[in-house]
Amino acid sequence: MSILINSSIVIASVIGMEIFAWAIHKYVMHGPGWGWHESHHTETEGHFEKNDLYAVVFSFIAAGCFIAGSMGVSWLWYVGLGLTLYGILYAVMHDGLVHRRLPFPRKARGKYMKRLVQAHRLHHAAHTKDGCVSFGFIWAEDVRKLKAKLKANMAKTGQPLQSDQAE
Repeated sequence: MSILINSSIVIASVIGMEIFAWAIHKYVMHGPGWGWHESHHTETEGHFEKNDLYAVVFSFIAAGCFIAGSMGVSWLWYVGLGLTLYGILYAVMHDGLVHRRLPFPRKARGKYMKRLVQAHRLHHAAHTKDGCVSFGFIWAEDVRKLKAKLKANMAKTGQPLQSDQAE
């Protein structure tokens, strides 16, 4: 029975992290935390960007969960595992598949992966912290809805829209 409970904690932590990451991305990274995140929306030199500091912060949270879980609050160890699995999914899908910052063996295949890549490209169509759409990392809304939102957002902010982004 504990395997089922612990597995449920891990899965719930991965799902919860996507919800948390969506909110942090939208309200912190595209808000007061833009100073770090802006590097992700502009061309940078080298392998790392200031935005990677968010992953460092989140890794400390996961490490804290592992430590607390090892010291007696055992369910937190499984939360830490879920956060770590989310981080791996993020690295593979976002940094590997979408941005090609990691050596990824192939391009997106399948409806889900293609939608994820397309949604993130729409996110990057806005070059400032305002007007962006699609703030999730491993889940993305329907691309047609995102295109409509992006057009509306760009009209509100007065930003130019690249012709291929919302067509």
